[in-house]
Amino acid sequence: MAIIGAGPSGLAAARALQRVGIRADGYEAGHGVGGLWDISNPRSTMYSSAHLISSRTTTQFSEFPMRSGVDYPGHAAMRQYFADYAAEFALTELFRFRTEVTRLHPATGGGWELTARPAPAGQQAREVPAREAAAPDTAAEPVTRHYDHVVIANGTLAEPNIPTFPGDFSGELRHTSRYKHASELAGKRVLIVGAGNSGCDIAVDAVHHATAVDLSVRRGYYFVPRYLFGRPSDTLNRGKGLPRPIKQLVDKWVLRAFTGNPARFGFPEPQYRIYESHPVVNTTVLSHLGQGDLQVRPDIDHFDGSTVHFTDGSTGDYDLVLLATGYRLDYPFVDRAELNWHSAAPELFLNMVPPQVNGLFVVGMVEASGLGWQGRYEQAELVAAYLAAERDDPGRAERMRARIAAEPWPDLTGGYRYLGLDRMSYYVDKHTYRTALRRELEALQRPLDARPPGRDGSTRASSAVGSRDGR
Repeated sequence: MAIIGAGPSGLAAARALQRVGIRADGYEAGHGVGGLWDISNPRSTMYSSAHLISSRTTTQFSEFPMRSGVDYPGHAAMRQYFADYAAEFALTELFRFRTEVTRLHPATGGGWELTARPAPAGQQAREVPAREAAAPDTAAEPVTRHYDHVVIANGTLAEPNIPTFPGDFSGELRHTSRYKHASELAGKRVLIVGAGNSGCDIAVDAVHHATAVDLSVRRGYYFVPRYLFGRPSDTLNRGKGLPRPIKQLVDKWVLRAFTGNPARFGFPEPQYRIYESHPVVNTTVLSHLGQGDLQVRPDIDHFDGSTVHFTDGSTGDYDLVLLATGYRLDYPFVDRAELNWHSAAPELFLNMVPPQVNGLFVVGMVEASGLGWQGRYEQAELVAAYLAAERDDPGRAERMRARIAAEPWPDLTGGYRYLGLDRMSYYVDKHTYRTALRRELEALQRPLDARPPGRDGSTRASSAVGSRDGR
């Protein structure tokens, strides 16, 4: 068994497998655990002002609460949390660090042939903190090994999505994946393209250092304050969720009451309902707009030297254009057909399992407001339960494979009509998704001679909702 990636999802996979007695070999291109949350990792796309946008108690692994009492920890506290988690459960020694997987190929006779090599020098160079345990030595030469099963958990926020624009820009054009600290903006006229969570975070950084700051947007956003009624906003409804239409109506009203209408600051009105795209958990940017510290501009039409022409006919001159345009999924070491790739993302059962159930599992290819690391652990728990069944009771594993191959897949949207953006192609509704994971785990663990319960708890046959094309 192999795991690719030692970020939160890879650690969740290692822990879930450990709990059912399956040992895994881990491969991580960086120097230690934590993934992008370790800003000193050369592969990290984190920046120094980054904090969680979901609160501590809704984000942490349930079996390992964070020691911090801070509601929204920063990247340093998160990196330490994952290091502590790995140390607590002896997960660190399972991983081969500074080792990059370059190829994952079906092996003759079944299983997978995994080839890895020492990570390029640029991915290894950094100063290791004194308190960090020494990482296991990596091989000096490429290594190839055979595995029956492989968990892919190398994250979703590593490969920048870089759009192109007509014309040429004579200043610096940079994706925010290469942004680390606000001092980089000092004395510059800055245009930030995109107003998602990273774009708004960096805009707030910029107003204290840059000469001028503009924010280029092409659609409207919903802005969620970190606190409502004195509590982290995502802790106010921890039980069963409200019905979707009611939640959308109530939450939109609450946001307007607390933050006002972002259109008065220059943002377009959203042409979609709340939660049909990921909300922005940052209202500080609205305060800076109200103070005149920055301004909203429309989408870019074209570049001409240092001048940016916008779609409304206006122009602006800039030294730096920062592209806060998100990331795209990238699993470059495996053929896309093996992951049933469609358009911007693989199409997988519960965002985890290819329809051919070929021994590959993806943990972490899921986005949802409030899903947290526990949601990723529940993904890993299902993978571990399947592999344990394959080891101990192959009939139950075969039953799951048959369901994946022959039955409609559950609709994970919760009825939300998500925007047709690449990043939304693997977005789910938190309550719907966790319910689907739990039902599948219960079905997998049910004895072969037991009849499946119906939705009302009876023992009639249940029917799945949705289909593979119902995403």
